[in-house]
Amino acid sequence: MAEEQDSSQERTEEPTAKRLKDARDKGQIARSKELNTLAVVLTAAIGLLMLGPAMARRLIDLMAFNFSIERHAIYATDSMARHLLASTEQGLLVLGPLFIMLLIAAIGGPMMLGGWLFSAKSMAPKFERMNPLSGLKRMFSVMALVELLKALAKFLVVLAVAIVVLKLRREDLLSMANETLPIAIGHSAWVLVHSLILLACSLILIAAVDVPFQVWDNKKKLKMTKQEIKDEYKDTEGKPEVKSKIRQLQREMADRRMMAEVPKADVVITNPTHFAVALKYDPQGLGAPVLVAKGADVIALKIREVAGEHDVVVLESPALARAVYYSTELDREIPAGLYLAVAQVLAYVYQLRQYRAGQGKRPGPMPTPSIPEDLRRDE
Repeated sequence: MAEEQDSSQERTEEPTAKRLKDARDKGQIARSKELNTLAVVLTAAIGLLMLGPAMARRLIDLMAFNFSIERHAIYATDSMARHLLASTEQGLLVLGPLFIMLLIAAIGGPMMLGGWLFSAKSMAPKFERMNPLSGLKRMFSVMALVELLKALAKFLVVLAVAIVVLKLRREDLLSMANETLPIAIGHSAWVLVHSLILLACSLILIAAVDVPFQVWDNKKKLKMTKQEIKDEYKDTEGKPEVKSKIRQLQREMADRRMMAEVPKADVVITNPTHFAVALKYDPQGLGAPVLVAKGADVIALKIREVAGEHDVVVLESPALARAVYYSTELDREIPAGLYLAVAQVLAYVYQLRQYRAGQGKRPGPMPTPSIPEDLRRDE
């Protein structure tokens, strides 16, 4: 039922950042084949315009080199191989700059829309594409119709521009019949290069239409339903009941660790029923007393029970217990404003320990600690 509800919902919501990132990792970004074609063809035309004359001269020299063979080379068995090697090397040097320009255009063209992206997931084989039914479905899909219309439009635009170019260059083409061969070759090369530039520019119109369409189509494919956004939030942030259970387990673990520190405390100060705080002081150290455990209600009762089991002194001082509870974090030193009050309590604890050890007289009632007004908390 859930899947039927999801499929019936319209994709009206903008894609989330996670959806965009996942799509990019899978190689699903906007790409325009027409923009790539435009970049390669236009680069080829500009490259021929810039390098054409020099390439033509060097190719003529290469042709002359191949058609002129010295008499002694005819009788040498390795002359043809050396001749072919030299011609190949010279040809690569002539065409190399143009090939490098085309390679840069072929790599940079796709990067103009979508930027640099290398996705191993998009390179992985997809066996579902080998299904004939899926192939037929793609052949008669809306995208296939769009690609057909694009190809037809590109053909008509290029054809129209080619007809216009032929009309504009008709005089040049006819005049070549009356020119000498070297002049006619140079003239024809000039006509071909400029015609190629005009034909390449005709692809700008196709790319100007295709690029916005590809961006719109990719964005449309990535749109989400409201249910998908909710499911993604649950997957990312965790389901509420799971998060609640995790927090409960974390609290239980923290409580167990805290209870393990209570036997190490010097004193437990209580409210007496609502709050309990356990303090530890190292006389050899330079720091102040440290709060090793604190709690309210049930936790406070548990702290008092653990303290009683391990003979930790438990004293009642409601004002001091509340002040320490609200002002000090676990495993942190008490604030400076409570130094005097806690020192009074610890001094009384040491007197009580000496009395229990038979080394002193029984101490009187514990003095009421003095709590600064800024640290005093009322229930």
